[in-house]
Amino acid sequence: MNDAIVLKVDVDTWRGTREGVPALARLLERHGAMATFLFSLGPDHTGRAVRRALRPGFAQKVARTSVLEHYGLRTLLYGTLLPGPDIGRREAATLRAVAAAGFETGVHCWDHVRWQDGVARADAAWTDAEMDRACARYVEVFGAPARVHGAAGWQMNAHAYAGELRHGFAVASDCRGRTPFVPVDASARVLGPPQWPTTLPTFDELIGRDGCDRDNVERAVLDRAAQAGGPQVFTLHAELEGGALQPAFGRLLAAWAAEGRRFVGLLQAQREHGGLLPSCTVSAGSVPGRSGTLAVQGRAVR
Repeated sequence: MNDAIVLKVDVDTWRGTREGVPALARLLERHGAMATFLFSLGPDHTGRAVRRALRPGFAQKVARTSVLEHYGLRTLLYGTLLPGPDIGRREAATLRAVAAAGFETGVHCWDHVRWQDGVARADAAWTDAEMDRACARYVEVFGAPARVHGAAGWQMNAHAYAGELRHGFAVASDCRGRTPFVPVDASARVLGPPQWPTTLPTFDELIGRDGCDRDNVERAVLDRAAQAGGPQVFTLHAELEGGALQPAFGRLLAAWAAEGRRFVGLLQAQREHGGLLPSCTVSAGSVPGRSGTLAVQGRAVR
């Protein structure tokens, strides 16, 4: 597994689904690369993310990463001045085409903005309702339950981990971290399925910092992966790497292939690992280049 790069594609918006997902699928196929696509399955309410403007660092991120270019004006109005399109209903054929092409698929969320902005403080009833809607829609689209979950914005709570067990997810990628692990509480009680956290920085976290731009951002990811060693999880977004940042992602794939790296999805990574995973807590933390707090891998618990 030390040569593996786990590719996880977060699909947040209607535009990302209908435009970015097919573009990424074609690019991955050209490189013979497997990946897991995690879909937002309900309404696109991206415009409601304007509430994050008061968070520390959010304005700087918007300025650094050309949000208007990547998401488009209409997307930034969905849920406010424009009604939010139902992604799963409108793009069911697009989603099924990804699975038909051989890629792994899973659940990202029902409503991306609602989950990202609300789950950290939500109770069990709210959390269960959001997960139940997303999982039901996944079955409606694909005809079978999802086996992978990856939380929107790396935002979770204790009820969400329990929900993953209730829905029978085999593997999840809900947080940021160092290595794959089993999430537990302080008393070593298992909270949810095995976690394969995002271990590498994302393009949007790097661009505009330390000399990184869209013409060289892949080098920073390559350097980090080489320094870390072992299997690494890289998260990309259909709206970015499936759009304006697609050339940079193509260069990254080519460079990793030249190093002899293999590209796998989350389910394949879990199957291939085979051995016991360490038990670790999950806590709230921060990541350079990303505003606010998110779920991060904590200390090991025996």
